[in-house]
Amino acid sequence: MSNTIYIGYYFKVEPIQPGTEILIAELGYAGFESFVETEEGVTAYIQKEEWQEDILNDIQILNSDEFDISYTFDEIEQTNWNEEWEKNFSPIVVDDLCSVRAPFHEKLNTKFDIVIEPKMSFGTGHHETTHMMLQHILQNDFNGKTVLDMGCGTGVLAILAEKKGATKLDAIDIDNWCYLNSIENVERNDCHKISVFEGDASLLKGKSYDIIIANINRNILLNDMETYAAALNKNGMLFLSGFYNNDIPIIEEVCNKHMLKLVEKLEKNKWVSLKFIN
Repeated sequence: MSNTIYIGYYFKVEPIQPGTEILIAELGYAGFESFVETEEGVTAYIQKEEWQEDILNDIQILNSDEFDISYTFDEIEQTNWNEEWEKNFSPIVVDDLCSVRAPFHEKLNTKFDIVIEPKMSFGTGHHETTHMMLQHILQNDFNGKTVLDMGCGTGVLAILAEKKGATKLDAIDIDNWCYLNSIENVERNDCHKISVFEGDASLLKGKSYDIIIANINRNILLNDMETYAAALNKNGMLFLSGFYNNDIPIIEEVCNKHMLKLVEKLEKNKWVSLKFIN
């Protein structure tokens, strides 16, 4: 990858928090691969071959009246991503039960210990959506369940699901880097029941699960909801995140069309995570 060309975007964000966190999450879902927070906002990188002129069209925060965001961009050679994220990556603890840390951190005294080396992938547990999904997994019964982690990123959610007793798990991501990174992290956490696949919802044809986890952006969730519903076993659970509180009505409307009932909501800094059952 030493010759990979990247496009770098340099964002100035006011107010810087939570604006920067929201922006990073939305850019991550749009395909940006690495981020470096700055004094004025954030620098974001995307592979040139993945870049399009309209790449920022679906970044909702850029149209928000609550934030003033400006940016420039240019073409750059590849950066040492690991060195950049290691400067700022600190361990997190979720509900005093689960810790998520990098290999260079000391082990924490929690029931579940997950070691993640995110590299360019999205899903260290720091972002609100991943954090809430980890909470859902901790709070629900995964023992003996078959599980799908759709848009798995680093694989962190599938890893916790296996540690919670799931017996057969599929982790899927359309991004090659996430696919490879998930394989690494599954091995690093000594998980043996997770199969990692590169692709999209078309891979679900003919498959079924007791639990489906999907932490993706709103538009993909809406587009693929019929596929998720078809793959969910009776009395199954569907956990969704990757969208805001004001997106709930449209998400719930589409879910209801597929006989999925909203039973629980978690909210963190305007981001939400929902639990549906059929």
